[in-house]
Amino acid sequence: MSTSFARLVFALTAAFFAAFFLWPIFQILKGGFIDADGHLTFAYLAALLADPTYHHLGLLAPTATIDWFAANQFWGVALVEALSLYPIIYLNAVAALANIDPAMEEAAQNLGCTGFRRFRKITLPLIRPGLFAGGTIVFIWSFTELGTPLIFDYAQVTSVQIYYGLRDIGGNPFPYALVAVMLASSVALYALGKGLFGRSGHAMMAKATSSGGPRALPAAAAWACTALFAGVTFVAVLPHLGVVLVAFSRDWYGTVLPQSYTLENVTLALGHDLTVPAIANSLKFASISTLVDVVLGIAIAYVVVRTKLAGRQVLDFLAMLPLAVPGLVLAFGYLAMSQEGKFFAFLNPVRDPTILLIIAYSVRRLPYVVRSAAAGFEQTSETLEEAAQNLGATPLKSLVKITLPLIAANLIAGGLLAFAFAMLEVSDSLVLAQKQLYYPITKAIMELFQLLGDGKFIASALGVWAMVFLGITIVGLSVMLGKKLGAIFRV
Repeated sequence: MSTSFARLVFALTAAFFAAFFLWPIFQILKGGFIDADGHLTFAYLAALLADPTYHHLGLLAPTATIDWFAANQFWGVALVEALSLYPIIYLNAVAALANIDPAMEEAAQNLGCTGFRRFRKITLPLIRPGLFAGGTIVFIWSFTELGTPLIFDYAQVTSVQIYYGLRDIGGNPFPYALVAVMLASSVALYALGKGLFGRSGHAMMAKATSSGGPRALPAAAAWACTALFAGVTFVAVLPHLGVVLVAFSRDWYGTVLPQSYTLENVTLALGHDLTVPAIANSLKFASISTLVDVVLGIAIAYVVVRTKLAGRQVLDFLAMLPLAVPGLVLAFGYLAMSQEGKFFAFLNPVRDPTILLIIAYSVRRLPYVVRSAAAGFEQTSETLEEAAQNLGATPLKSLVKITLPLIAANLIAGGLLAFAFAMLEVSDSLVLAQKQLYYPITKAIMELFQLLGDGKFIASALGVWAMVFLGITIVGLSVMLGKKLGAIFRV
């Protein structure tokens, strides 16, 4: 591919990120630190930090006894976040372990380094970059999660306070300052983690031949591990089982299990006046954003992996940056930059959030497609394209006819992951979709949950359909990519 094409991709991507990533963040910072007269001020930030509502950790109410679960919902939110996000670290750990040369561990064992000491000295440093990548995503995800604390009716978290601040976004500077604090905290902790754990990745040579492989545990240890992991899995699945039981119950109050069951809720979930348009909206938003991600992802990955363009690492950094910036921050930035009187006022979501939702979904999920496509390019020899070009094919034709079919599994995996997460995106949907006509699935679930009567049963049923969809997607990705699935979540 010519250098001019690479430069064009670089310029277009830089312009896209400047308009829909850097500019909304700038609008947030401007709204929180510029007063009505246009002067720099830290008064909003100082007043925010002095408010006990925002610094209070929620571990214990001021006058309560030590009864955390009954006193507030903090530990409930924390537990749900931990149980729902630990698979991301698991996927990264599996991918990192699969890349370790077993000969290194065998060499350490031959030199007397065995047991936990071998794991601490050899294995753990080798998988540390993967653990850091997964841990970073889990932290940022849970730090900015909006749906879980809203369902728990727990307002003492940053994301919910920002969400409530949308009611008077036009004249209240404090939501801007709070978003700036969230952004600064995410970036600072990311940089700290990167400096402590992400600097010293160890490059691996080609794996040596080894007669080892997976080691069989003694019977007692094997049963203990099985029981431990089965227990964790059971606890992690309990919230999902609760949603399923609510979805199939007629009523549920004061008993361990529902007293009667029905399929009516599941049927209504696909025929309710609120859910049918929401499903159609999510399909439309997610499909278009996935198409944008695939096109941009292939172009960016090609420039980064296949060309020598100066500054291509900046392009890769820009593509990965949305992983380090909370979705709620971007959504709030889009809302701020599209207010009346601003340059992007024609995108105001109060009228029609379609374009902003598609852009938001695209920016948020682009890293997965870029990383997946880049992995495919790195695993495919460039000599195949060169051979096609020597036989008269143009660079573009050799890419389309030779390379893309070879990395189709990677592209499908990245595209499916982007599509699935776009279908179930929470922060952007709750913030930007302000008219019922444009509600995506997650906004419809939230609205149904708040309805009196059978609202929570229909909301749970719609949630079950969403879980089935996401579950099928993840299983399909696992079959196609196997142990490489965790590489999609790399930072």
